[in-house]
Amino acid sequence: MNENDEHVIEALGKARIVVKKGKVVEVGEPKISYCPLFEKYRGIRELSPEVIKENIEFRIEDFGMCTPQRTLRMKDFLSFGVSETLSTLLEDGIIDCTVIVCEGCGTVIVTDPELVQGIGGRISGFVSTSPIEGIINTLGAQNVLDPENAAIDQVAGVLKAIKMGYKDIAVTIAGAEDVVKLREIEKENEDVNIYIFAVHVSEISKEDAEILFQHADVITACASKHVRKIAEEREIFSVGASIPIYGVTEDGKEFMLRRIRKIGGLKDKKDAKAPEPLI
Repeated sequence: MNENDEHVIEALGKARIVVKKGKVVEVGEPKISYCPLFEKYRGIRELSPEVIKENIEFRIEDFGMCTPQRTLRMKDFLSFGVSETLSTLLEDGIIDCTVIVCEGCGTVIVTDPELVQGIGGRISGFVSTSPIEGIINTLGAQNVLDPENAAIDQVAGVLKAIKMGYKDIAVTIAGAEDVVKLREIEKENEDVNIYIFAVHVSEISKEDAEILFQHADVITACASKHVRKIAEEREIFSVGASIPIYGVTEDGKEFMLRRIRKIGGLKDKKDAKAPEPLI
């Protein structure tokens, strides 16, 4: 393993977590004390540094997160999520590639639905990562933006995808700055469609949330008070009760409806809980 192996993650209540050489070496305080997804899937009722460390260690043990042993393929995990929706769009030929983030690679261009699910369905927000040769080789160095440094730069990733000849590109972003640049790139490339999925938006400012609603196709609510408020005020199409996902544009709405049709509809959830607190 690389001597400088280090992966910095924001996860489980937006706590800062550092993994080095397959070991959790740092866990910060979570900014959210409760997440309904972690209660449902892992039985976690209150997020704390101890619980977070245990969960990250479980991921390292279970599927090799942040290690050369990483399992990259996976079938659907959630009935409805961003990686599940992206996988469906690839399967149905609506998009021809995704620009996503994977530990050990940074920004990477992926066209295989099971890889998209295996990467995105299993990890949280990566702040930074470092190269892991095994992961890069599996995904193909030619598809990785920066194999030497594993840089995370979604705008540069989309530009690389365009150079590679892709026309219908879906990209996940976590910052409002990126959506503005991506729409400029789309205007400059008339035959290219860029579909923007905003993820990891907890703690976003009101101003940045407004920018996302001006430019993104799909936005996850996460624990963002501003995203939820704007969506409610504008009556944006949404799916999911605890952690809504919003179809902001007509394309975004259609993508979500396509996923719902694929899984045969969604069940109503009674007494759905939101994350606490919203930030």
